[in-house]
Amino acid sequence: MSKRLLSALIAALALTFAVAACGSSSNSNSSSGGASSPLVGAGSTLVAPLMSKWQSDFASKSEITVTYGAIGSGGGIDQITSRTVDFGASDAPLTPEQFEEANQEGEVEQIPWALSGTVPAYNVKGAPSNLKLNGEVLAGIYLGGITSWNDPAIAKLNPGASLPSTKITPVYRSDGSGDTYAFTNYLSTVSPEFKSKVGTSTQVKFPTGVGAEKNDGVAAAIGQTDGAIGYVGLAHALSNELSMPLVENSAGNFPEPGVESVEAAADAIGKIGPNNEISLADLPSSAKGAYPISTYTYVIVPLQSEKAEEMKKFITYAIGPAGQSYGPDLDFAPLPKQVVAADKKAIAKIGS
Repeated sequence: MSKRLLSALIAALALTFAVAACGSSSNSNSSSGGASSPLVGAGSTLVAPLMSKWQSDFASKSEITVTYGAIGSGGGIDQITSRTVDFGASDAPLTPEQFEEANQEGEVEQIPWALSGTVPAYNVKGAPSNLKLNGEVLAGIYLGGITSWNDPAIAKLNPGASLPSTKITPVYRSDGSGDTYAFTNYLSTVSPEFKSKVGTSTQVKFPTGVGAEKNDGVAAAIGQTDGAIGYVGLAHALSNELSMPLVENSAGNFPEPGVESVEAAADAIGKIGPNNEISLADLPSSAKGAYPISTYTYVIVPLQSEKAEEMKKFITYAIGPAGQSYGPDLDFAPLPKQVVAADKKAIAKIGS
């Protein structure tokens, strides 16, 4: 059995228990004229805080229950490819090869429906908060070339700061992750060496460091290890009260990661790809307040399914005023108007 299939089967089993847990809600919906079974989704852990709000609010408005397993973007792609869920969620757009594989059971569409950031976070006793770092330093850390917190490259960005000689422990996602995609996509943009040696994907082979599963696992590993640095979703970093460095953008500025700087990054990129993919890694120098590791989360949905109408309603809700209203409090920026317009065209294809 292939590793990919085994992963899909394990995730499917976990989702089976999740669906069973909401059975009473599903039965209630059936008796009241709503959907007889829930919409089942899986994937991105970055979008999980926002998804939890969507689930409860959408159910109250539509009597359609949504069950979601935050198993990582790679798992979400695997699950929708094998059609064990009604929708997947990924912070990484599908590659052409993934599209081809997912389309074997009928065409799928990917639709950007949330916007946030992936942030480095660190735990270093004796180091100041809001250390300044840049892409070259982060690439050097994850390539194994920068190994201590008082390295000259870090000191140069933080003149006058007291930096301990503590060993750096890079932490990375061991599961397929959209945060890994966003982080490696950014590092591959700023570092040719990183691009050639590691590359961009939801799951890569880092030359150094320790792995942990999901955002919660990475956050826990950072919190338990003096000298650790990792990358997590913005909402997870804030909820776990992790120290976040300020990362230099293309304009040479160090914006604080948050809704405004993520929104500035999205506003700087107007190009939407043929499959609705949008990369925010290569920002123009004119985007002075843009956070450089911003990312969209995509919903991946079959165009034809028994739950096509329910899916259209849920995605329309998520990208609309009601769904997007929950974003700022959870550190998600509003979708740009041109993205919403492209989303509506994609939604119209579902079930048609």
